[in-house]
Amino acid sequence: MENENNNNPEQLQIELKEEVAQGTYANLAIITHSTSEFILDFVRIMPGLPKAGVQSRIVMTPENAKRLMFALQDNIVKYEKNFGPIQMPEQQRNAKTFVPPLSDFKGEA
Repeated sequence: MENENNNNPEQLQIELKEEVAQGTYANLAIITHSTSEFILDFVRIMPGLPKAGVQSRIVMTPENAKRLMFALQDNIVKYEKNFGPIQMPEQQRNAKTFVPPLSDFKGEA
């Protein structure tokens, strides 16, 4: 009989460092891709400021990008089952929430 306190060598141990644990706020994601990778730039847009800064850049393989897409879809379904539909500002009438245009981004890498 195995001791239940022994770690399973096949179980992945994930460490969340203190400086990463609080996260970084972003309210826009810009996604670009090549044949070998997807690049996700997470941006924080602040009202009244002419510039928006990239807060984080994640580079991943196309396969992992697709896994992320499926994981997000699954989690959105679970979220909406618990809390109701997520209301998108651009789909609401008389919405006064700022929604940035999704084309003509000019940025620097």
